[in-house]
Amino acid sequence: MHNFNRLDLNLLVTLDVLLSERNVTRAAARLNLSQPSVSVQLGKLREAFDDPLLLPGPRGMVPTPRADELREPLREALENVKRVVMANEAFDPASATNTWRVAAADYGELAVLIPTLRRLRASAPGTRLAVLENNPVRIAKRMEDGEIDLSLQTMDAVPAGLRARKLFDEHYVLVGRIGHPRLNRRPTIKQFCSMEHAIISPSGGGFQGVTDTVLDALGLSRRVVCSVPHFLVAISVIEETDLVAMLPSRLIADKPTLKRVNAPVDVPGYTMAMVWHERSHRDPSHRWLREQIAGVVGGDAEL
Repeated sequence: MHNFNRLDLNLLVTLDVLLSERNVTRAAARLNLSQPSVSVQLGKLREAFDDPLLLPGPRGMVPTPRADELREPLREALENVKRVVMANEAFDPASATNTWRVAAADYGELAVLIPTLRRLRASAPGTRLAVLENNPVRIAKRMEDGEIDLSLQTMDAVPAGLRARKLFDEHYVLVGRIGHPRLNRRPTIKQFCSMEHAIISPSGGGFQGVTDTVLDALGLSRRVVCSVPHFLVAISVIEETDLVAMLPSRLIADKPTLKRVNAPVDVPGYTMAMVWHERSHRDPSHRWLREQIAGVVGGDAEL
């Protein structure tokens, strides 16, 4: 590079995102720019570095060897610049225009994000919230690449090297529709096993869950007759039929159409957490977002 002093820092930010996304359209969306603008900036970067940097490939753009050399040093340099610039900068939610990107399964959406959304809209009306698919296998890499700000997941599934904060402990309750003829009182274990159950199978099609593991250890089994991939569907099934289900208690706390009773079997619950990357830990806006979530649904100290 022969013209370093004339290089716009914004071009380096664009290059960092392009190397992460390897797609001009997705990079433009993350940068809140138009696709033609990002294409123009990529042309300037190619000229500045005297290298194509990114070439068309069968599954998006492929970085050149020079681009691969730049990737990690560039990210580290931009993070250092950001820390210096924002060291004493306070976050003003009233004027903020951040787009928060949170990865969550439907439980996290229902139990954490929806309760938090009202506060976000009231305090930071210029911001946006994008809920992304929660793929635990790729969470760490997507956070490292800046694609995701936070992930909502169980504490026991937090990938090594990421920061986490406990939000709350969750437990299961037996749920059926109001007026269900077999839920006037807590059922016996025999009655529980004879009822027709619905189950949530996130991967689809499963008829075994943590409840069945507990029953199996007791030499028992229940009648699971319906398997659905999402909690909202399970709730609708229970409201409209005589099926019952073991559901997390927070999901049905304000559902007047549902009746909850304690199950005659102890099913282990889980701990919900929010997870983030070290690169975002000291960012004032990111810290503010974490505090809003913890303030709405509860939260212990950061780990």
